[in-house]
Amino acid sequence: MLRFLCESISFQMLLVFLIVFLLVADYMKNRKPKKYPPSPFSLPFVGHIHLMNFRDPQLVMQKLNEKYGDVFSTRVGSTWFVFVNGLQMVKEVLVNQGENFMDRPDIPIDREIFSTMGLISSNGHVWKQQRRFTLTTLRNFGLGKRSLEDRIQEESRYLMDVFGDEQGNPFNPHFKISNAVSNIICSIIFGNRFEYHDEDFQKFLQLLDETVTLHGTIMSQLYSCFPTILKFFPGSHQTIFKNGKLLKSFVEEKINKHKEDWKPSESRDFIDSYLQEIAKDNGSGSFREENLVACTLDLMLAGTETTSTTIRWALLYMALYPEIQARVQAEIDAVIGQTRQPALEDRSKMPYTNAVIHEVQRKSNIIPFNVPRMSVKDTVVGGFCIPKGTTLLTNLTSVMFDKNEWETPDTFNPGHFLKDGQFWKREYFMPFSIGKRACLGEVLARSELFLFFTALLQKFTFQAPPDTTLSLKFKLGITMAPQPYKICAVPR
Repeated sequence: MLRFLCESISFQMLLVFLIVFLLVADYMKNRKPKKYPPSPFSLPFVGHIHLMNFRDPQLVMQKLNEKYGDVFSTRVGSTWFVFVNGLQMVKEVLVNQGENFMDRPDIPIDREIFSTMGLISSNGHVWKQQRRFTLTTLRNFGLGKRSLEDRIQEESRYLMDVFGDEQGNPFNPHFKISNAVSNIICSIIFGNRFEYHDEDFQKFLQLLDETVTLHGTIMSQLYSCFPTILKFFPGSHQTIFKNGKLLKSFVEEKINKHKEDWKPSESRDFIDSYLQEIAKDNGSGSFREENLVACTLDLMLAGTETTSTTIRWALLYMALYPEIQARVQAEIDAVIGQTRQPALEDRSKMPYTNAVIHEVQRKSNIIPFNVPRMSVKDTVVGGFCIPKGTTLLTNLTSVMFDKNEWETPDTFNPGHFLKDGQFWKREYFMPFSIGKRACLGEVLARSELFLFFTALLQKFTFQAPPDTTLSLKFKLGITMAPQPYKICAVPR
């Protein structure tokens, strides 16, 4: 019988049968549950990959938002994504039903670096323990206190010195700013800062920057949807894996040095405090050395990349809008003068400067789709059913560029945050996200942005180099950062 079938079925028929079988299997595997958020027509096997704009995904999401409403879905490979848009829906999933969207999804491209431990990618009891411990430890080492403000002011002086060394000539401020910002979190984690000419630390910062940028490449994004196939192919994802090992190695070396002269009764920094928890736990709970490495890397990434990128955008906007820069400097001169450093207590007396910093954060929009969430149970959002285990993305762009809320959403306009000459806090401003998994370093980041920004504009005027036109073009990675640029810091 088998012999007869083999002889009577042609190769073409077999091929047609195989294709039909695969199409039916793909449909059955990826068909949407009842009342699932709407989505465009999808292709077999690859889903909506034909709609993706890997250079500027915000454009595609805006069109889909306009067509399908504030809750819609897309699919790449066999992975479904639900996008939530607009203030009300974003608040619904992050605050009102925050407990139902508390987890992080497993993202293959990040698994090698961040695993499922630490602060960013962990879930459940592990995440709660690590976050609680980290917040307590950060407060113990100065978060929200004068001692940390003093450290930022000290680092501002170092940063002004290296900017001054350029003598008004064109230079790329990228790694000088990264070094300064990173030194604040490093002083808490490692108990010391790193010099701007420290080769090992410069290499670490460059690896971190490259890894962040490579996340935005097509190959890295595709890897997260087709890891089983693409793990055998060369590409940017392989560089991310290699960099991840080097970043971990840097952190592990610092931890090992701490162990050499560690005194259980003394706590000099975050690492010492964590080693104390490991000793209490006897390695049986979530306080283990691999979690310490993950937490440290998370703090280094979050404490460096987002704030330093925002400051780079700020200097770019100041050079592009000299009239706004001049008005900030006039306020600095009137409130602070030139003889003392800016202090956090000055912020309440400087509504325009505060408004400019907020507008930089709004307009630069460095994490446009927030950090992904995952539903922990079947949940109804906006009348649609979101099954347990669904990856959810809250589109912060739809909130911070809402045409019904902002007077000129696509224009850099500090007036968005001013009312009758006073600073105006807006509900639609949420660069740090909202809810229980909002950025735990918000207080630190806001302090750094104000103190670094005002210190730099107190001493320098930022201008485009001669015969150069500065651009607001961005590069998309984990964050949305400005394309590399050179600028002139002219002493005032």
